[in-house]
Amino acid sequence: MNHNNKKSSLCLIFLLVFTCINGENVVVKRLPNIIIVYTDDLGYGDLGCYGNPTIRTPHLDKMASEGIKFTQFYVAAPVCSPSRAALLTGCYPKRVGLHEGVLRGSSKIGLNPSEVTIAEQLKKNGYTTACFGKWHLGHQNKFLPTNQGFDVFWGIPFSNDMSRKEQAILGNNNYKYQLPVISQTDTIELDPDQELFTKRLTKRTLDFIKNNFEVPFFIYLAHPMPHVPVYASKDFQGKSRRGKYGDTVEEIDWSVGEIMETLKKYNIDKNTLVLFSSDNGPWKAYKTEGGSAGSLRGGKGSTWEGGMREPFIAWWPGTIKPQTTCSEVVTNMDILPTLSRLAEVKLPENKIDGRDISVLFKNPITHMKTRPFYYYSSNGILEGIRLGALKLIKRGDNIQLYNLDEDFSEEYDLASKYPEEVAKLKTLMEDFDKSMDIENRMVGYIE
Repeated sequence: MNHNNKKSSLCLIFLLVFTCINGENVVVKRLPNIIIVYTDDLGYGDLGCYGNPTIRTPHLDKMASEGIKFTQFYVAAPVCSPSRAALLTGCYPKRVGLHEGVLRGSSKIGLNPSEVTIAEQLKKNGYTTACFGKWHLGHQNKFLPTNQGFDVFWGIPFSNDMSRKEQAILGNNNYKYQLPVISQTDTIELDPDQELFTKRLTKRTLDFIKNNFEVPFFIYLAHPMPHVPVYASKDFQGKSRRGKYGDTVEEIDWSVGEIMETLKKYNIDKNTLVLFSSDNGPWKAYKTEGGSAGSLRGGKGSTWEGGMREPFIAWWPGTIKPQTTCSEVVTNMDILPTLSRLAEVKLPENKIDGRDISVLFKNPITHMKTRPFYYYSSNGILEGIRLGALKLIKRGDNIQLYNLDEDFSEEYDLASKYPEEVAKLKTLMEDFDKSMDIENRMVGYIE
C-alpha cells in the first residue's frame, strides 16, 4: 500500500468525523468489529433457540433474541476442511481445490496462500486479526493462518481426534501423529488436555478484545468442540441432562456469554457484529456423544439437510433488530462478501461464489434474487441442487426431488410427479460442475 492510500485508509477508520453545526458535538464513525464463532460438528437441533429440549444455551438463546436467527443457512460441504475453506474464501471448496475430504497429519496440501481470506480482506482497511482454535486448512507453515491474513494464531491445525493419544483410547495404537498446539508457527504443546480447550480459547479471545478494543478487529474463534471426542472442563462436567455432549455445548454457550459481556464492558457491543454457526452437521455415528440435526434428515458427511443446514445467529445491537428470524437461503460463502461490504473494501479479484447479504441484517424479510445452491459431498462429488423450494438429489442413477418449504425433513420424493423440474435441475447441476472443472484454481502444496 502506498503512502497516500495508507493515509486514506487510516482516515477512513479513525477520522470519519461529523461535527454538528454549532461545532460542539462530535460523533466518530468507526468500522465495526467482527467476531465469527465457528463450532465443529454442531447440529441444527443442538441449541435451545433451535428447538433442543434438554441442552441449556441461555447465552446463545439471548443472542438470537437480541439479534437475528437464520433458518436456512447452508455450509458448502458436510465435513470440516472444505466447509472452512468455503467460509474463509467465499468459494465452493472445489473452486479452491479443497473439496476432496478432510486434511490429515499426512496431507501435503492446504489452502493456497494466493487465495484471499476474510482476514486478508479486512486487513486492507486496517483491521487487527486473530484466529483462535481449529484451523484445518493445512498444517505446514506455508498454510497456517499467519500466512493468510491473521496477525495472531493460537490453536490446533486439524481435528481434535487426529491425535495419537485419542486414537489409542479408541484402540488404534498405530496412529503416529500427535495433536500439536501452535502459537503463530511454533508448536508449543503436544496432545494437550482437551478438557481445557474451550476455556483457554475463550480467555485468549477475551484478552485480544481487551488489548485491541480501541481499533477495528476481527476474531475467528473456531472451537474444536463439539467434535468427537467431546470434552468439557470440570466446571461443566456432569451438568447437562444431555450427557457429555450437552456439557460440551453448554460450555461453548458460556464462552459466547463471556464474549458478549466483555464487549459490553469495553462499550463496544454496539459496534461489534458477532456471528455464530458450525462447519457441518452432527456426527451421528457416535449416537449420544454426537449431536442432533433436529427434524432434518442425515448428519455429518451427507448431503441431506442435516449434513449442511446449520444454526446461524447474527448479533449487532443497534443495527440488527431484536427478535427477528430470516428464512432466506444463505450460505457460509456469503460471509466474506458481506463482511467486505461492512469493512468498505472491494471484493477479491479472484472469482468467488458468495454474495453480500448485509441487507438482511437490517431487513430480514427482504427477498433476495433466487440462486441455486449446490450440494457437494464429503469427497467433492456434486450430489444435489436447491433452487427455490425444490431440492434435487442425484447419487448415481438414483434421483430424488423434495419441496423443502413443505417437507424440510426430506420424506416425500416428488421426482416421478415433476419430471420437467427434475430435468431442469439436473441440467443446472451438470453445467455448474463442468464450469467448476474449468474454473477451479490450484490447491496449495508442498514440494
